[in-house]
Amino acid sequence: MNIEIVSATPNPLEVIYKSCRTCYSAVGPIRLKEKSIDEMISLIDGTIKSGHHSVLEHVSMTFAIEGVSRALTHQLVRHRLASFSQQSQRYVNYCKGKETTDVDFIVPKTIKKNTEALNEYQLLIEEIKRAYKKLIDIGIPAEDARYILPNATETKLIMTMNFRELFTVSSIRLCFRAQWEIVELFGKIKKEVFKIDEYLASKLQPKCQNLGYCNEDKSCGKYTFGSKG
Repeated sequence: MNIEIVSATPNPLEVIYKSCRTCYSAVGPIRLKEKSIDEMISLIDGTIKSGHHSVLEHVSMTFAIEGVSRALTHQLVRHRLASFSQQSQRYVNYCKGKETTDVDFIVPKTIKKNTEALNEYQLLIEEIKRAYKKLIDIGIPAEDARYILPNATETKLIMTMNFRELFTVSSIRLCFRAQWEIVELFGKIKKEVFKIDEYLASKLQPKCQNLGYCNEDKSCGKYTFGSKG
């Protein structure tokens, strides 16, 4: 899995700070005086804690994502306040001009560490590759041959989110109750955000750390269900 931040709103902390101040200041955003990073963070922190999250929407970030499964992206695109451009299985022919099917498949760690399971998995994947190429070779279009490709099929995409949505989605997908692959994805996204702004990266955390308690029916044990502390 490879993640890279492609672009981000310049001076994100200042943008969010001015958004916060504008709501409560008689002076317009153009005339607001510059503040130190600590002063900006203090105001932003208080605003986030008060639930006034709309100010975070003025900052957007775009990520290049590679080496993830279709199972993951089926979960990811459910978060609709974002823009996604994903590699098409309709227009990408994994066999065109090649002797074999040039497509990768993601292998879960539980399968990797089980020799019997891994053997079964690899046998099935090789059969799928063979069948896909056979369909292409006998004239079946890629848009129809793709119907035999599994959730494990590797894919690539570009994703853009404003920071409010990134804050919200991270709180859900960094939870240990989420599936391992999407937890790993948002862990790597957090590391990329860290390159842009350390404070904003620190806000990307499991919801229990924001709430101070767990609201999942089946807790991982870090926090007791429905209780703070």
